[in-house]
Amino acid sequence: MNDASKIKSILREINEIKKACDALEPEGELQASLSDRFDTIELLYRELMENYLDFREISDHLFDGIYISDGSGKTIFVNEAYTRITGIKKEQVMGRTVQEISEEGKLYQGAVTMEVIKKKERISSIGRSLVNNREHLVTGSPIFDEKGEIRLVVINNRDITELRGLETKVSELQNDKMMADEEIKFLRKQIAHKPISTTDQGMRTMMNIIDTIAPTDVTVLILGESGTGKEVVSDMIYQKSKRNSKPFIKINCAAIPAELLESELFGYEKGAFTDARKSGKIGMFELANEGTILLDEIGDMPVKLQTKLLRVLQNQEITRLGSNKPIKLDIRVIASTNKDLHTEMLNGRFREDLYYRLNVVPIKVKPLRERKDDIVNLTIEFLEWFNKKYDKQIVMEEDCYDVLKSYSWPGNIRELENLLERMVVINTDGVIKAGALIHILFPTGREIQTNNKGLTLKEAVLSLEKELIESAIENNGSVNKAAQKLGLSQPALWKKCKKLNIESK
Repeated sequence: MNDASKIKSILREINEIKKACDALEPEGELQASLSDRFDTIELLYRELMENYLDFREISDHLFDGIYISDGSGKTIFVNEAYTRITGIKKEQVMGRTVQEISEEGKLYQGAVTMEVIKKKERISSIGRSLVNNREHLVTGSPIFDEKGEIRLVVINNRDITELRGLETKVSELQNDKMMADEEIKFLRKQIAHKPISTTDQGMRTMMNIIDTIAPTDVTVLILGESGTGKEVVSDMIYQKSKRNSKPFIKINCAAIPAELLESELFGYEKGAFTDARKSGKIGMFELANEGTILLDEIGDMPVKLQTKLLRVLQNQEITRLGSNKPIKLDIRVIASTNKDLHTEMLNGRFREDLYYRLNVVPIKVKPLRERKDDIVNLTIEFLEWFNKKYDKQIVMEEDCYDVLKSYSWPGNIRELENLLERMVVINTDGVIKAGALIHILFPTGREIQTNNKGLTLKEAVLSLEKELIESAIENNGSVNKAAQKLGLSQPALWKKCKKLNIESK
């Protein structure tokens, strides 16, 4: 039974009481009848008041403003939130019609009550309080009586300032999510797209090994000096694997500070440490789940963290910082390093158990000085690449290849690549000359090249190479020490000494 029905029942009871009094029934029967009827009236009245009080209390605790009018548009109730949102006091509107207040034009604009009464349907609009000049969303809903006439109009007022604030936050979150998604896409697909170009038999053997092990999930350890193309090898393994449609995450263990590396690898929960993100952070291992992770420069990982990495590799699960809940992983691990891990292990700088866990399939990438025949093809490829990148048509003198082959390339392929980019960018006459390369690669031999005008370029390069080797042997006391200084293997330097008729010590 609603409030209106209860009121009607009370009124009917009162009428019955009046009729009973008029009938002048015997005192005892009249008294009993009146007592019973008054009890009924009291019960109905109490239920009505309790419900009415509950309605007011609940309404005053709502976040949205509530404005109620009767079927004629007369204001009969406003809650506390309405006053908070609009700045309009209850006494300014109670007992007044919405039409009167709107025509007066001092309290609010955009009222919908009269339109709801007219159209007998829900109406929404943007209203404005003329007291505090704040906009709010106004939604009016009709309540009908038994005859289908509008008995009440309930208006809901929501502060648009709050909504617009939320809208801004949502927009910011969406932007953050888009940026995060793009970052994740980048992290998950860092492919160099640089093929290995080689005619060296040892490198071809290495590539055959890659073809064999790539489709498996075996752990691979890539060894080689800086700049030899270890990352390109890891890309080949990934691209030829069964996980090539899944994430590929690359972590440079030497580039991330030791105190941050653990949180980068394994992630953390909110509040795990000072300055931690409130939402926590997913780690690179989780990001690479179902795919492949490359731990580049693994030899630079702190020993303390090596222990945790070993546990991850053994159990195939990680635990975020600040959490004790393990997260299962399905992941393939590739590691690479320019260090001699066996020596690092013997010196206590690398865990023995981790070394053997990683060294399942070792792949050694030869330095460029040990595959000089690849220099020509690599040079042609890089020159073509940088001409396209910088929209140039630079060509190279034939004698330049002899200069490039005579150099020891301590920086390996990366050094060759950087040199050719530099030569393309700074060139102004369309031709890279051998003299310019000698000037850059052999600065101490400039005078030798310019003074030996009777020699061909190839002879001049050999002359420079001989002088550099003789100087290194004399300064270091032996061929073995000179080889280390020149960035050559001992057999390679012995071979050059024999070719150039250099007396060895």
